[in-house]
Amino acid sequence: KMNCCGLLTAQKEPVPLKSVEVELEVRDHVATVVSTLNYENKEDKPLEAVFVFPLPGDAAVCHFSATIGQRQIVAEVKEKQEAREEYDDALSSGQQAFLLEESEQSPDIFSLSVGSLPPGESASIRLEYVTELAVQADDGLRFCLPAVLNPRYQPQGASVQVTSVPASLVPYSLSFSARVSSPRPVSKVESNCSLDPLQYLNPEQTQATVKLAAGHKFDRDVELLIYYKDAHQPTAVVEAGQASAKPGTLMGDPVVMLSLYPEFPQAVMSSVASCGEFVFLLDRSGSMDSPMDHSKRQESRIGSARDTLLLLLKSLPMGCYFNIYSFGSRFQHIFPKSVKYSQKTMKESLKKVEEMGADLGGTEILEPLKHIYSQSCIPNQPRQLFVFTDGEVGNTKEVISLVKKNSGSHRCFSFGIGEGASSALINGLAKEGGGHAQFITGTDRMQPKVMQSLRFALQPAVVDISVTWDLPKGVSVTVLSPPITALFQGQRSLIYAQLTGESSKAAEGCVTVKYSLAGHPSQNQLHFSLKPAEDTGLTVHRLAARTLIRSLEMEERERRGEQDKGVKKKVVEVSVQSGVSSVFTAFIAVNKGDGEAVQGPLVRRNVPTPSECGIPGALEIQGSDRRAGTGRTLRSQLAKSQEPRAKSVPPSLLNKQSGTEPKQTPRDPLLQLVSLQKASGCWVLDPALAAALGKTRKKVNQEVWATILALIWLHGFKVDAQDEWQLLAMKAVSWLRAQNASCVTECVEAGNVLLGCNVKKDVLGL
Repeated sequence: KMNCCGLLTAQKEPVPLKSVEVELEVRDHVATVVSTLNYENKEDKPLEAVFVFPLPGDAAVCHFSATIGQRQIVAEVKEKQEAREEYDDALSSGQQAFLLEESEQSPDIFSLSVGSLPPGESASIRLEYVTELAVQADDGLRFCLPAVLNPRYQPQGASVQVTSVPASLVPYSLSFSARVSSPRPVSKVESNCSLDPLQYLNPEQTQATVKLAAGHKFDRDVELLIYYKDAHQPTAVVEAGQASAKPGTLMGDPVVMLSLYPEFPQAVMSSVASCGEFVFLLDRSGSMDSPMDHSKRQESRIGSARDTLLLLLKSLPMGCYFNIYSFGSRFQHIFPKSVKYSQKTMKESLKKVEEMGADLGGTEILEPLKHIYSQSCIPNQPRQLFVFTDGEVGNTKEVISLVKKNSGSHRCFSFGIGEGASSALINGLAKEGGGHAQFITGTDRMQPKVMQSLRFALQPAVVDISVTWDLPKGVSVTVLSPPITALFQGQRSLIYAQLTGESSKAAEGCVTVKYSLAGHPSQNQLHFSLKPAEDTGLTVHRLAARTLIRSLEMEERERRGEQDKGVKKKVVEVSVQSGVSSVFTAFIAVNKGDGEAVQGPLVRRNVPTPSECGIPGALEIQGSDRRAGTGRTLRSQLAKSQEPRAKSVPPSLLNKQSGTEPKQTPRDPLLQLVSLQKASGCWVLDPALAAALGKTRKKVNQEVWATILALIWLHGFKVDAQDEWQLLAMKAVSWLRAQNASCVTECVEAGNVLLGCNVKKDVLGL
């Protein structure tokens, strides 16, 4: 059995996937992606290629077709087993066939089987999906075209042979172009890859195109960040139903997509909670040793996570409780149960955090979560869980179900670190845990994003959320989205709903979101016209179908013990009707041309997906020695591989490379200052340092003097990183106020002179 995973054939010929073309159309916050994969069989016998690739976790795959020679065949969505049988029958009888299916374990991995390409033949496959773009900490909308399919760590240990395919050997090229349009001007588009300059298509700058600079090797995720002016406006899009579908069905009726951005009263927002139980869960699997991005120069994922934990621990409010768990193949915790936050417990945990390496093997996230949930909650200390992982797990659905089951007792904030983090896992944790998800890739600093999440965690929880509709007579509404469980200031909440019935042309509807915040009832309203928008195609319908399918799949998993066939049947029905894939259906296309039976055995090739640092990307799929006319084959299982363990570099090597002792890299001055702060919020001066910093005329309390100096330094030199240190500065200010020191004004003046700054007292908040 060949063991090179279809990277090269027996004749050392390159694999059949030649190139990938991607066109992206972004309308406001919805993206439609069309990918074309071009294959060519250069061998002298018929080929079956299997290509396993990632897609964004909440994508709705809505079109799949193949062109062979002059002939185009469009795939249909069918129940999965039926589709597989049709694929096998087609190959057995000498027809070409294509099968696209979603992985059972994780909704962001698909496998594509290209059946029986005759020698010398080319095929081009077109795949289309729609997805919503998430809002980032800096208000950018993030689109990611995943290239990196890291091997997902499988807890159950089924064996699949995997060989490395270094990214440099990925033989196919990528061309990528994007068109962006929105009611508001596009201010900029950024990317982790080189882009040609943004081209505006109109004077209002509400439409623009951008493309990847030529020569991009598709060896890493392509990430685009799109910024609009004034992005936080609530909007409603009503999309007309499909003319051919019958009224009353999801595809036959109009569907509305609402984007809500709740605004909370300022008074509530400025009072930061001073309680809570903060549980930090850090991934220490081998892959966390990888660099943050592709440049290899950057600090490792685990290093970045350690720095972030430092900032988090310093920013916690006095009076709260906390604990830190870390996991790999097994898990550890710093304290047997959450402890009260104090100088002593903070110091002890920071010491332990500094020693944490990526040395715990695989990614068993389920066990530590079960352990955390088994601990009883502390009265009046709402539990907030922060999960840091590079997201390479195979049991995504199980993990998300566990979080959902416990969503009544906590909020879960998730952080996907580095390229290839599973969007299905990271988004799923936050969505089901009523929290917020962040993705942190190469050039991003983790700190601002994590501090934004901490600010969200300190915001009072929004409770009693209800959505009410006011529609004209004759129009009724069916909400397709699951109920909203969490609202955060300035973050988008989406609602999809089907509108049934007729209304007069000029009619408008109104939706009201009511909720209670820190004991105050509040509401936000949005009025919208029921007249369908022009030519949006069926994008909104497909996203709505996807939303409905995902919640039904979740329900089906929860009821699995009760033999409930009804839910599964409904998923298949919605999926087939809307043409959007689900876990129970697949896309099947058969070329019913005048095929003669394929001669000779089919050779099966597994097409590599690019991978970082030689981590395997191509997946050896369990064997099928398929001959023409023989029956069904073993169906492929997705890779179930162990993560590579972290390798340590011998110190002698380090010395040679850098010519220095293997010391830690010099610490960022901001983090250095932060690490000296006490849990209460103040800083302390050594007498020696006090002397060096110049004596003030009166005998000043040294902690007051040190704390004022630290605040001046932060405002004077680190104002651009203010979102990172804002919370710990607030803590320092409230500590200072509590001291009632008389000489604050003199200290601020002296501190400015000493540090060469000019920071006013009121800017410091004193």
